[in-house]
Amino acid sequence: MATDSALTTEQILSATEDALRRFGPAKATVVDVARTLGVSHGSVYRFFSSKTALREAVTERWLAQAHDDLRFIAIEPGPAAERLHRWLTTLFAAKREKALDDPQLFATYLTLVAEASHIVDAHVDTLIDQIAQIIQDGIEKGDFRHTPISATARAVLEATAHFHHPAHAAGWSDPAAEDRFEALWKLLLRGLAADA
Repeated sequence: MATDSALTTEQILSATEDALRRFGPAKATVVDVARTLGVSHGSVYRFFSSKTALREAVTERWLAQAHDDLRFIAIEPGPAAERLHRWLTTLFAAKREKALDDPQLFATYLTLVAEASHIVDAHVDTLIDQIAQIIQDGIEKGDFRHTPISATARAVLEATAHFHHPAHAAGWSDPAAEDRFEALWKLLLRGLAADA
């Protein structure tokens, strides 16, 4: 339980996740969040102006959790092909873990994401920018052929959507999913390689 003076944004977002998990997105309220924290709902509204703003913040945090690991892969040194492969497998693993470890919360987030298209667009733009960094590095080092970087980065993300877009989550537990991912990766790599 938090006191009003010690309340933090992070505590509110965590309590909101708990409320969403317990009650679902249709029934969870700001009062539920406040009750979890042991504060008044007015205390929550001091941080977030509306229920919509709170839900958007939770959605943004959920989507952003993947960014840090991916961002580090995008900027670290090393062969571009290895980094791009690791970046894609890390994204797949993170999404699969969320879907399989807490399917109830994952389903809740699917609802929230559908409500916040501008947040999803920003998330996708961030992912494309990270892929573009790797592709540009690969072109500069002669590992990847010259290609329109941004368009190619978007194509890579879209081509691998089956392994990270929540609409395909039902297939992620299939034992053959990793083999299918690797087959797609080899195809993508042949298209990117400088000697292709």
